[in-house]
Parts: sequence; structure tokens; C-alpha cells
Amino acid sequence: MNIDWLAFLIVAVATLVSALFVVGSYGLGVRLLAVAADAPETRRPAYRGLAYLSFAVAAVAVGYGIYLIVPAFH
Repeated sequence: MNIDWLAFLIVAVATLVSALFVVGSYGLGVRLLAVAADAPETRRPAYRGLAYLSFAVAAVAVGYGIYLIVPAFH
């Protein structure tokens, strides 16, 4: 039995990068919602819109990851 260590490393790095991307995007959305609560009334919609966009990016990344994992979706 041989282990392809290069493939293992590629999968590990891809997992780490994608997890950091999803968590970072969600965290940015939470931060933008907190900033929107303290922002002046004129800037609030912009911060909320960016926060919801950030949440959507995180959701799309999670959905794509599920698509890649589940063979029935291919």
C-alpha cells in the first residue's frame, strides 16, 4: 500500500484554504452587521448590503463544497 503524499498535501491545503475562506467571509458579514448597527443612518444600508453579500458568498462556497462531495449531484 502506497500513499500519494503529494495528493494528500494538495487536499489538506485546499481544505485549509477553503475553510479559511468560508469562515472569513462569514466573519466579515458579522463584522459588517455590527458596524451597520453603529453607523449613521445614511451608511447603514450599504453596510447591511455588504454583510448580506458576504453571507451569500459563504453560503455559495458551502453549497459548492457539498456539490463536490456528494456524487448524486453530478
